[in-house]
Amino acid sequence: MKNPKVLVMRTAGTNCDIETAFAFKLCSCRVDLMHINCIVKSKTPLKKYNILAIPGGFSYGDDIAAGKILSNELRYKLKDELKKFVSSGGLIIGICNGFQVLVKSGLLPGNKSFVQEVTLTVNDCNKFEDRWVYLKSNASLKKSKCIWTKGINEVIYLPVAHGEGKFVTKDKTVLNSLEKNNQIVFRYCDEQGLNGGYPVNPNGSVGDIAGVCDKTGRILGLMPHPERHIFNTQHPRWTRVKNSEPDGLKIFKNAANHFQKR
Repeated sequence: MKNPKVLVMRTAGTNCDIETAFAFKLCSCRVDLMHINCIVKSKTPLKKYNILAIPGGFSYGDDIAAGKILSNELRYKLKDELKKFVSSGGLIIGICNGFQVLVKSGLLPGNKSFVQEVTLTVNDCNKFEDRWVYLKSNASLKKSKCIWTKGINEVIYLPVAHGEGKFVTKDKTVLNSLEKNNQIVFRYCDEQGLNGGYPVNPNGSVGDIAGVCDKTGRILGLMPHPERHIFNTQHPRWTRVKNSEPDGLKIFKNAANHFQKR
């Protein structure tokens, strides 16, 4: 398959859909942007795609809680279609608000009943964090199954922009399961890859968790924005750092390569 098809889901308040679609297009993907209402009405579009992306923004104004309304739409209107999509080998990424949607719908960390086991809640600093952060990846671990992070650097640099990014698990059992199954994909760290409190960890996430995947490695959710680092010139120190492939672009390329190599 040379050009995988990507569906970028949007709704009222989504504001990173065009940037996310553009990132996939840079990786030679065929991309459609579609409103959640059209997806629900047609009942069949997910079958036509290889990748589903839920971008950042403030879906439905983040009323009730960030991503909660859209997550309920996935759970109650598209549950069967999503199960079939995942079981057939489809990839899913949720970025920032999309990550909030995935965890509140139960798609992450992932279970057959779509039961919510983790959440993303108000930052400990009680303010909106809008800046660049370092992330330590588990891609170097031999047991890592995450398709989205294969071959990326151990420490990467991406921007965050959120007010509700604190990752919290239902209990220690869930956290231990994430650790055991290598589902913690990204942790906040400093430039040397060391973990620490604020401001290294911008929101107070348990275990400095910034992104997780499901057990298959096909569903990824992360708070930082990879679509905002797909060109070297987007790096805040681009004139002073050695030119290399942008950290965010590598994530999208991995998804495209997963199908292009078939």
